[in-house]
Amino acid sequence: MLVYDGNCAFCTRWVDRIRAATGDRVEFAPSQEVGHRFPQISPEQFENAVQWIGPDGDVYSGARAALCVLAFTGPTGRLLWWAYRRLPWFAGAAEAGYRLVARNRNTVSTVCRWLWGQDLRRPAYRTSADLFLRALALIYLIAFLSFWVQAHGLIGAQGILPIEESVRLAAENDHPLRFPTLFWFNQSGTFIHVLCGAGTLLAGVAVIFPACGLFFLLLWIGYLSIVTTGGPFLSFQWDVLLLEAGLLAVFLAPWKLPAAGCAFAPSRLVAWLFRWLLFRFMFASGVVKLTSGDATWRDLSALTYHYQTQPLPNPLAWYVHHLPESIHVVSVVIMFAIELAAPFFIFGPRRVRLAACALLVGLQFGIALTGNYTFFNLLAAALCLWLIDDASWPKRLRVPSSGRESGYSPALQRLAAAPLAAVVVILSLVYLCSFSLRLTVPWPHPVVALNRAVAPYNIVNTYGLFQVMTTRRPEIVLEGSRDGKNWLPYEFRYKPGAPERRPPVVAPHQPRLDWQMWFAALRHPRQSPWFTDLCRRLLEGSPPVTGLLARNPFPGSPPRYLRAQLYDYRLTTPDEKRRTGDWWKRTFQKTYLPKIQLE
Repeated sequence: MLVYDGNCAFCTRWVDRIRAATGDRVEFAPSQEVGHRFPQISPEQFENAVQWIGPDGDVYSGARAALCVLAFTGPTGRLLWWAYRRLPWFAGAAEAGYRLVARNRNTVSTVCRWLWGQDLRRPAYRTSADLFLRALALIYLIAFLSFWVQAHGLIGAQGILPIEESVRLAAENDHPLRFPTLFWFNQSGTFIHVLCGAGTLLAGVAVIFPACGLFFLLLWIGYLSIVTTGGPFLSFQWDVLLLEAGLLAVFLAPWKLPAAGCAFAPSRLVAWLFRWLLFRFMFASGVVKLTSGDATWRDLSALTYHYQTQPLPNPLAWYVHHLPESIHVVSVVIMFAIELAAPFFIFGPRRVRLAACALLVGLQFGIALTGNYTFFNLLAAALCLWLIDDASWPKRLRVPSSGRESGYSPALQRLAAAPLAAVVVILSLVYLCSFSLRLTVPWPHPVVALNRAVAPYNIVNTYGLFQVMTTRRPEIVLEGSRDGKNWLPYEFRYKPGAPERRPPVVAPHQPRLDWQMWFAALRHPRQSPWFTDLCRRLLEGSPPVTGLLARNPFPGSPPRYLRAQLYDYRLTTPDEKRRTGDWWKRTFQKTYLPKIQLE
């Protein structure tokens, strides 16, 4: 039994929190009600410190009593109780800390109200889990649909990188387990439709019935199959972020078919893994900008280029680009403050977490306003739901804790998630140190072997967008000709082309060929082998590939010759736009790919 001062609001609120974790294993009672049963303890002792009365009559007080109770709350509490009994320095520090709090309990109580609010009970994430799974299912729906309309042009039999070729090369060089995809069984166009259609349908069902881990397991397998065979067209950070979050969702929802009206309480371990994922994603995004050595991030000038040089600007990017330079500098400072500091608030008390949520979601909203970043901003914002516990949601939005809980064993859930958590923590620390912080660490061979074993499954990934800011915008213009003298340009749907064409609004759809053309323009053609395959398909007149374009200047039969010219694009000034109506001004730079023909 733990006996506490019932007249102390601070004590009462913390007892309510601890009682929720210990359940019926510990009895709690105010000294005003049960103090007379223990004459050996004076009223002054009850008033000055909590008292633990053990089943054998042992009496502990102060930090020893508090830590003894915490041992009943879980592994962390047991570890603290062990440290108190085994480490004299820890016991001394714990007692000193307890006395400091006890002497200043009114001040500490006020600080706790500032940080946690009135409710100090252990946070629960029933509502956030439900909303997150619905949001994740919606993002899967967007991802499958977006890829489906491009799939045949990208990886179909007449596409740029046919699946048959990818599977053949994998069979020659890798074990099937190192190339995880359902396309091992079938590489036909029909199977592409089946896989994308099934993923779209299943994601739609999961939006309505999110409390089913089986749905998210199938979605993860389907999207992993696409990412594995998609090559450079599915090599973006939001694709692997979706896979990493999707795998955690498999261990979040109950492993059974859904039943109407059932609620579920998420595993605390999995909830923590989602917050750890959000921390890694945001913190790494800030750190890599500094550790990359890029001068524009260090002198705070990066955003004076970004809106013009980002892969797919939208119309608002033109206006933001022309804001005063001082606003761009201040924006970079704010961005660094959010990406480097706010992630540490993720693990703080309730109101600190809510502040982190507001800052991180605000950053994603700002990015989404000025660029086309597919479902990236939606997914990052969805992860922020794990910073909002049930007590923070308005009562009308909370998922009720009904008497009908989804039937699965929390012990089984924790048991299944524990190995995953170990892998995630170990490898994420490796990636943070080696890739984000760029530290040279001699990792043990078992850690290296573990990384190699799980790498194909994207269980843990590196993150960090825009490590190096591009300060110019080269664009490839593909041109075809029948006679080698008169050249006509191919027009892409979304990337900059004709100067008068307004930048599009295309998010959350991702035109993956247009995105890769942005990367290709920054490199030598040999560094983008798929570009040669694109040119070959255009010379063949492949309908799935020309269907990815906005305009094919050779609709009847393909051209005999093809070439690629490189232009430097910049956004027009307000005066130039008023005079010409153009959004872009372009200047010829050089020939990117000389005249080629199919033979």
